[in-house]
Order: sequence, then C-alpha cells, then structure tokens
Amino acid sequence: MRRRRASSAAVLAAAALLAGCAQSVDPIERLGKKAAQGVRSHRPAASQPYRTWGLPAPLAPAPAPAARPAPPRAAGSSLPVVDRVPTRDKVVFLTYDDGAERDPRFVDMVRELRLPVSMFLTDSVVGPGYGHFARLLSVGAGIQNHTLDHPALPGLPYAGQRAEICGQQDKLKSRFGIRPRLFRPPYGRYDTTTLRAAADCGIAAVVLWRATATADGLTYARGEHRLHPGDIVEVGSDESTGPTIRERTTRLLRRVESEGLTVGRLENYL
Repeated sequence: MRRRRASSAAVLAAAALLAGCAQSVDPIERLGKKAAQGVRSHRPAASQPYRTWGLPAPLAPAPAPAARPAPPRAAGSSLPVVDRVPTRDKVVFLTYDDGAERDPRFVDMVRELRLPVSMFLTDSVVGPGYGHFARLLSVGAGIQNHTLDHPALPGLPYAGQRAEICGQQDKLKSRFGIRPRLFRPPYGRYDTTTLRAAADCGIAAVVLWRATATADGLTYARGEHRLHPGDIVEVGSDESTGPTIRERTTRLLRRVESEGLTVGRLENYL
C-alpha cells in the first residue's frame, strides 16, 4: 500500500514539473513569436481588384432595370435591331465577337471585377476553345450567337442564313445548355432575310454597336463622338498584334469611368 502511494506521488510530481516546463517558455523563443506576430500584423492588405487591373477606382455597380425597355423594331420585322439601348441608366454594354482570343487572365479579370460582358461566338473561330468560354460563362459572362462560319449574310438565300443562325443556336445549346436570345450578324451586315431567319431561330434581338474599342481608342459608327447611356460597345478583336484583350478592356473601362458611366449587363436590357 505504501509503495502504491509513493508511486502515485512520484507521478503527480512529474506531471507538475512537466506543466511548469510547458508554461515556462524560453525568453528567446517568446521574443521570436512576438516578432513573427508583428510581421503578420504589418503585412500590407491585398490590393483591391480594380487596382490589380489598372483602374483608378472601383466600377460603380450597375442598377437593375425596373423593366426591359422596348427597343425600336426594324421596319417590316418583328425583331428589334439595336446599336444602343433606350435607357436613362448610366450604363454602357461591353461585347466581344468571334472567340479567337482566349486569354485565361481575361477570365480572372471578368471574375474579379464582376464584369458583365457579352460574348458573341462563331463556331468555326472558337474551334476547340469552348472550354474557355464555359469558364467565362461560369464567372458571369453572357454567351450569344455570331453564326457558325462568319459569312456575310446579305444576299444569301433564306435556307443558308437559317442554317448559319439556327446551327449556332444548336451548337451553343449543346455546349452550354442555353439557347441564346441575341444575335450579331458578321460585319454588322444583315438584310430582311436575316431578320426573318433570326426570328425563326428564336432570336429576340439583333445586336449591332455604336462604338468600337480599338488599339487606338474609340471609334463611332454614328452620332456624337462620346459615350452615352445605353451605348453598345464592341471591343475589337486583335489576336496577333497590338494591345491584348485585357489591355483594350482596361483602356475602355477607364474611359467609361471618366465619363461617369459603368458597365451594365446587356442581357438584362434586351
């Protein structure tokens, strides 16, 4: 019995000694921990996304339109043909054609800036790159129709135009599970047959553009040479030379902000 008590006392004494050692931290070690905490507390905060992408200020959030405005319809057609949206909201709309440029950093830009861009895709140009546009779709981009093969449509027979437009509708449905509502004719050219074929393929509006963002700045198809609320802007394609798609977009966004505007989602207005 005495041996058991002596053994228990020894165990308790050892435990107390270990507890004391655990609480007694070496001064040098304690100093090192404090220094490490000081380094962590003085690390600079992560830069804001707008700074990362070269903007002077965050993009203002776009207002949610109370209702879709009624754009003017083309003569003799049930479809509207628009290069700007009739709205008082201080928004412009960014659109990109074809699908030749597939910069993965552009996906990051769209995600981090929450940029509501619209991509008008041509199947023969996108080729095997549909995965890139699936990623853009997943971060909020809109996917729309720009024909299967990018032909000049005016003068083509109805069957040919319908095949180009409906064929791309089917292709995009199979790729993304969505059937686009908007259509942009190649080169911005169309005729009455185009409008009839587009309507028969389930298109709700034909989308042109009032301004184009090029390597040299903005050019205008008509009207005053400045951006107005509701303008549709085409960010011109330049796959081989000149500024990248990200650089062109950044320049355009700076211009948009300087004129007191922001970027809206085209699909919310048409």
